[in-house]
Amino acid sequence: MTDDTVNKKNTNAPTIHWDDSKMRSVYANVCNVSSTREEVTLLFGTNQAWRSGQKEIGIELTDRIIVSPFAAKRLSRLLNSVVEEYEKRFGVLDDAEAKK
Repeated sequence: MTDDTVNKKNTNAPTIHWDDSKMRSVYANVCNVSSTREEVTLLFGTNQAWRSGQKEIGIELTDRIIVSPFAAKRLSRLLNSVVEEYEKRFGVLDDAEAKK
């Protein structure tokens, strides 16, 4: 549903303009999450291990996103929906971490 379609159904709704002029794209293959009563912190970075069997693995953290618990719950629902849609199209993802 586009913004225009939403606005035609509810004429009192504001039009949303997504300003991507300051947006940047980064790659992350590691994410860690911590929380307090007031906020949820997501840390993103990349695993610096380039060979197996290393005793120590460095994680280069590049981005921290802090959201309210309410926004974290909405994000959780959105991500679950995206993964469900992905699995419908491409097959179930094997989550080895969930089996531990």
